Formats: sequence, C-alpha cells, structure tokens
Amino acid sequence: MVLCHLSGWYYRSRARDSSVIRKRMQEIAQVRVRYGFWRILVLLRREGWRDNHKRVYRLYKEEGLNLRSKRPRRSKAADHRLERPELSSNHECRLMYFVAGQLFDGRKFRCLTLVDNYSCQCPGILVGQSLKGEDVVAALECIRQDTKKLPKRIQVDNGSEFISRALDRWAYENKVTLDFSRPGKPTDNAFIESFNGSFRDECLNVNWFLSLEDAQQKIEAWQEEYNHFRPHSSLGDKTPEEWLKHNIVEPEFSTFDRP
Repeated sequence: MVLCHLSGWYYRSRARDSSVIRKRMQEIAQVRVRYGFWRILVLLRREGWRDNHKRVYRLYKEEGLNLRSKRPRRSKAADHRLERPELSSNHECRLMYFVAGQLFDGRKFRCLTLVDNYSCQCPGILVGQSLKGEDVVAALECIRQDTKKLPKRIQVDNGSEFISRALDRWAYENKVTLDFSRPGKPTDNAFIESFNGSFRDECLNVNWFLSLEDAQQKIEAWQEEYNHFRPHSSLGDKTPEEWLKHNIVEPEFSTFDRP
C-alpha cells in the first residue's frame, strides 16, 4: 500500500516563462561583465523584478553567467591591519594608492586612486604616464576645491610619491595626517586594495584605451558609475550617493576653517 494523497496523481506543474528575465540578465552581464550574481539581483530588484533569489540564481547558472576568478592559496594567514580609529563621518579618512594600466599599443600609464573610507565614495582618479609628488598634491588640491573639505587623515603606502617633500609640506600646511602602512603589509590598507581590485576588474581589464585622453574619459565614466549606480554590499546594496543621503554626518571642520 502506498500512502499518497489522491490530488498528487492529478498535479500538473505550471512552468513560468523565464525567457524575459533570462534575456535581461544576459543584457546586464554583457554591459557589466564583472558583476556577479548578487549585484545583478540588486539591479533586477531596482527594475521591479520580484523573482525569488533562488530562482534567479538557478537561471543565472543555467545561462552560464558565473564569474570565475582564481584566488591564490596562502600557506600562512595574513597579518591583521593596525588599529585604526572608528570612523563616524565622511571626509574623515581617505585612502590613496597607485594602479598600473596600459594603452592598446603596450605603453604604460598610472592611475592615482582616492577613496573615502566611510562612504566608499571615490572623489577622483588621476591618470598620467609619469606621476610625481607634485602631481599628487595637485590632485588633492583639485578635489579640495570640488568638495570644499579636507580629510583629517590619508592612508598611503611608502611609495616615493607619498614620501616626497611636496606631499609632506602640503600635509603639514593643511594639518592632514599621513598614515603610512608597514612595508610589505598590504593588509594595513585592505580597503583600497579591494577598491583597486574592483577598479582593475571592472574598468582596466575590460576597456581598450587608445590614448591617455581616452583612458581618462573611460575611467571618469566608470568612477561616475561607481559612485552613482554600482550597488555596494558593504553599504546595504546602496550606492555611495544613496548611502550619504541617509547616513551623512558632516565633520566640524572645512577648508575655510583651516589654513
């Protein structure tokens, strides 16, 4: 004897048409080739799709959209970063680093990336073939004019541009603390390492740069998308601009209060 309800013999599954959402997922993945499942799901939610995340993930895998990235195995655990004060407002701490790229003909160029550690906002990316300490100071002054704010602290590594006299003098005159990481310890500035990884993965590796001017334009377009469109899991799947609207806490200082 089989204990089975009679209705089970007459049940017919009602397969839902998934062609439209499959097509939309493919369109998003083709435009933003390094967006994974969760970011694609957030974008679908923005557009009004209400499909269960498990169903979206199943379709995501069936369409072959899985991102494949090899992660190096480490024999030893990385050191913990140094103790840093807890942040409570934007413009309180920024991170600054260099990233290398190349043009279509193999010529190298460098990008100076800056990120706010509180809001994940990227205030600017400077592109050039030979960037020195004076160029770093000029970029900081340009961002200062745009935001009308100065950070209390800037986290940097021990590169020659960051230990230059020009940057040291600028930091002293504006009462900005330069927080240097330990040599050979990238975990001290883990956040900027993560940002640079996304920058390389989503911009430098997927674009064809014909010239420095073309690289600057495409990088500025990515920066605009990063600040105003790209969902950030650390901000509750909000953009930095959306996060600031609901969580902004202005510091008590400005460029007009400081020499």
